[in-house]
Amino acid sequence: MTTTMTQSDSDGPRPARATMKDVARLAGVSVKTVSRVVNGEPGASTAVRQRVLDAAERLDYRHNLGASTLRRKDARSGIVGALLQDVGNSYSAGLLRSLEDALRPAGLSVLAASLDEEPERERGIVSDLVARRADGLVLMPATHRHEYLLSERRAGLPMVFVDRRPHGLDCDSVTVDNHGGAKLATTHLLSGGHRRIAMLSDLEEIETAVERRAGYRAALDAAGIEFAPELLVHSVRSDLEAARTVTELLDLADPPTAILAGRNIITVGTVRALRAAGATREIAVVGFDDFPLADLVEPALTVIRQDVQRIGAEVGAILLDRLNGAGGPPRHLVIEPTLVQRGSGEIPPRLPQRSLPRP
Repeated sequence: MTTTMTQSDSDGPRPARATMKDVARLAGVSVKTVSRVVNGEPGASTAVRQRVLDAAERLDYRHNLGASTLRRKDARSGIVGALLQDVGNSYSAGLLRSLEDALRPAGLSVLAASLDEEPERERGIVSDLVARRADGLVLMPATHRHEYLLSERRAGLPMVFVDRRPHGLDCDSVTVDNHGGAKLATTHLLSGGHRRIAMLSDLEEIETAVERRAGYRAALDAAGIEFAPELLVHSVRSDLEAARTVTELLDLADPPTAILAGRNIITVGTVRALRAAGATREIAVVGFDDFPLADLVEPALTVIRQDVQRIGAEVGAILLDRLNGAGGPPRHLVIEPTLVQRGSGEIPPRLPQRSLPRP
């Protein structure tokens, strides 16, 4: 049924919403019976249950979940808070959808928020969710230490860290091998003959960025390639900054022949800069994180893919286990990323490289 608001809808006083007493009167049952039916509790026959549901529909009754939460012994709200860095980013959006798919069959709704790498924002939102009696938390933290959650942890609030590990308390986490993924990407470029490989990275203090930079350097070390400081650029936060950085790298006296983009938004800016320079088929690119349309650009983008569907499903499964009373030590699941070759990462160097050792 669709209701369209007209001018008369807003002119008069707002009609009172139907209550359990109204439903009970129409259905010819007690208020307690209505309460059992709307809360999914046993004790009402099939015929009585249907009569209550029919009455509720006729009256457009909406159950007050918040009020019933205060009365129930288990004090469940049916809400899980998911604090991610940016729900507009394709990685966070995919993770959120997978988490919703995992929790919805259990009757749980996900309340999501973006943290934007702001620690105080994280603490404030966590405080709000706790006050609203959230059943659990999923955290992609902006904070670097997490002792502030110890009291909630002791109180039994289930929480799962995702993408970044907890520090200062021990609780469940699902992360990706960022070091291994960046090393895999760099090694792939090295195997294609590249020696001048640039990397564009996120903020210096972000744990995932630190691990990816370390993986990049580990691959260079393993190949006997001397690290060139001018080719590692950190604190790249947007596609515009990435495009500007790539343009500056291309202007170097000895420019890179390949680029490792440290996250999906950086990959977008990298492609834009290379297109503007007419160099999309001259500079090899591997992006960390897959994203929609990555396979449709020319050349299609080679990426290190994080399996966001699996990550969200694993987070949801752990959280449900904890909500259902599972004990035991915290679980720390590390998922291996994969290299997806599509063309951009397989472009050979434009010119013969100087006589440097091959990997």
